Amino acid sequence: MTTRPLIMGILNLTPDSFSDGGRFNTEQSALKQARKLIRDGADIIDIGGESTGPNSRNVSLKEELNRVIPILKKIRKITKIPISIDTYKAEVASQALEAGANIINDVTALRGDKNMASVAAKYNCPIILMYSKDSTQRTTRAPKKYKDVIKTIKDFWKSRVSYATRHGIKKENIILDPGMGAFVSGIADYSFEIVTRLNELTNLGFPVLIGISRKSFLGGHIKERDKKATSLTTIAVLNGVSIIRTHHVHSNS
Repeated sequence: MTTRPLIMGILNLTPDSFSDGGRFNTEQSALKQARKLIRDGADIIDIGGESTGPNSRNVSLKEELNRVIPILKKIRKITKIPISIDTYKAEVASQALEAGANIINDVTALRGDKNMASVAAKYNCPIILMYSKDSTQRTTRAPKKYKDVIKTIKDFWKSRVSYATRHGIKKENIILDPGMGAFVSGIADYSFEIVTRLNELTNLGFPVLIGISRKSFLGGHIKERDKKATSLTTIAVLNGVSIIRTHHVHSNS
């Protein structure tokens, strides 16, 4: 890791992502956005072909591959920037890595596909394991309550790291993500608490990624959330976060 947090720019190749669905799901628009993310200072581009937010729908393997692989190959031809593939499907991850991706970003933390761990181990690549209150890839706005949200996340990470290393993933390849927003709870206070207590998560010996960008817990209209996220991101940086995942790279670079 560098002395400053790395900036991961989000590129959703989906029709239904909560803040930018349908904006970048053509080759022309996706390449234009990829170039903008790079120009604005992104260190990593995170490409996703299936939304997993509340009210999103399952996408078939074929459809997800059709969405992400051609664009990924095009982006790889124009830049050497690290590319993260945002998927819980092992086959999508495998084909993406073959096409030039470098990182797996699994919102299910290896729970969504029993073959994902072996793919990460085979390619010896970094993998992001995200906390989610839901055991499946499809999250909800359920108002889950916690006795201690940080302890719950730490216990979850301990379990998933143990699973990952038992299945051949090197400890040094693991990056952890506390989830945030609906992935944690429909109760916004928990996400704010995570930000203020991030130092309890960033001192565990793993790089921590945080995705505050445009999450519903910020409140207000989506167009207002980038500004709100900036102040929280500053707190996250002061608390030792290693990667910032964001739609709006320029304000974080």
